[in-house]
Amino acid sequence: MDKVAIVILNWNGEKMLKEYLPSVLEYSLEDGGVVYVADNASTDGSILMLREHFPQVRIIQLEKNWGFAEGYNKALEQIDAELFVLLNSDVEVTRHWLVPLLEFMDNHSEVAFCQPKLLSEQDKNAFEYAGAAGGYLDKYGYPFCRGRIFDTVEDDNGQYDYPAEVLWATGACLMIRAVDYWKAGGLDGRFFAHNEEIDLCWRLRLAGRSGFCIPDSVVYHVGGGTLPKGNPMKTYLNFRNNLTMLYKNLSNQELSHVMRVRFFLDYLAAFQMLVLGRSLGDFKAVVKARRDFSKWKKDFTADRRHIQETRLVPVGCINGIFDFSILWKYYAKGKKIFSSLKK
Repeated sequence: MDKVAIVILNWNGEKMLKEYLPSVLEYSLEDGGVVYVADNASTDGSILMLREHFPQVRIIQLEKNWGFAEGYNKALEQIDAELFVLLNSDVEVTRHWLVPLLEFMDNHSEVAFCQPKLLSEQDKNAFEYAGAAGGYLDKYGYPFCRGRIFDTVEDDNGQYDYPAEVLWATGACLMIRAVDYWKAGGLDGRFFAHNEEIDLCWRLRLAGRSGFCIPDSVVYHVGGGTLPKGNPMKTYLNFRNNLTMLYKNLSNQELSHVMRVRFFLDYLAAFQMLVLGRSLGDFKAVVKARRDFSKWKKDFTADRRHIQETRLVPVGCINGIFDFSILWKYYAKGKKIFSSLKK
């Protein structure tokens, strides 16, 4: 059994692998990491390139493009390790990045998952959108991070350089115990991509497990590798999957109210995209996401029942879900950085 398996899911990412895999190998193997690339049936020569230039990498070839969520499930089934690191192909790691994460997990058995500090590859003094210094939700299910709220990304001035409990950790670089991953059922493959890591982490938190950001570990992320920002498909998946995640994980006491508010807020967002953003594609994506959520919600009824029946944490007692609207704080109150939210 490996101590820690670093697993990069690839689909036609030959260019990204060439650029960022060398740092992963250089700074991971020396600290006991075993590096895998799980390939989602790429057609761009990724496999040939890996075999020719990176013989140290263990390759898992999947028979088709399963997407991010199910692709990881299929790959991790084939790996025997105590800890998994789900690592995007567009991440540059730093020397000894694994050490603080491993030490923290070894010393805190109650913690199921953690992440490093995620900074931007383009501006290494700023946080990166996809996870920054750890993730949270507001009362209506909108995600935000220490270091990033909506489109406001903070510079890293050491303001979050302390371990902090989080609701969710970024899927760009997520360390998770294998036993917890499988006990929770893994990533929900029906999501395909987007919000799947939040859903998994939320399920683990409901089960009484914990998650942290460990900022002594630092990595740099390009971002937008699955779908670029502003892509209608990304908008669609974010809205559909976010609603599905809420349906699965919210308690009976919370669900109806939150869904009523979200109906209003989602259509408000759609019209804002149409009128202010002049994006008919994004408008249609939100409308389609809500319609498709209504159609497939019944497919998650059994999941919801199991999650709610087995949850160990009482309603309102999870650190990381804040009892305010981040939309109100951000747009009405002008509170655009994490440290100002509680003021």
